[in-house]
Amino acid sequence: QVQLVESGGGLVQAGGSLRLSCAASGRTFTSYAMGWFRQAPGKERQFLATITWSGPSTNYADSVKGRFTISRDNAKNTVYLQMNRLKPEDTAVYYCSAGSGDGLWFSATYWGQGTQVTVSS
Repeated sequence: QVQLVESGGGLVQAGGSLRLSCAASGRTFTSYAMGWFRQAPGKERQFLATITWSGPSTNYADSVKGRFTISRDNAKNTVYLQMNRLKPEDTAVYYCSAGSGDGLWFSATYWGQGTQVTVSS
């Protein structure tokens, strides 16, 4: 089992920045690729970014490429999502996930409980 706990969400004005964190505990964190997803009300969960277990390979959805950056610190069992130039349409519940694969081929095994991000115009 891997337990994932997201933090760092909140209310921010359009154009602002937030950094989300996802702390992992349980089985070996470095065994897993990690991903960030989001779900807005009435919409399906959307892939945002993935990072391989060793960190050098990342993949992003076109909607966030150039604005969001995924990174991980294996020593701290934590994955991050730096979000810049936020837009109102980025408003959603953000989830981290541990699994395998990369990009759209990422297969989630574990999910966190989510953290709310609200971007005001």
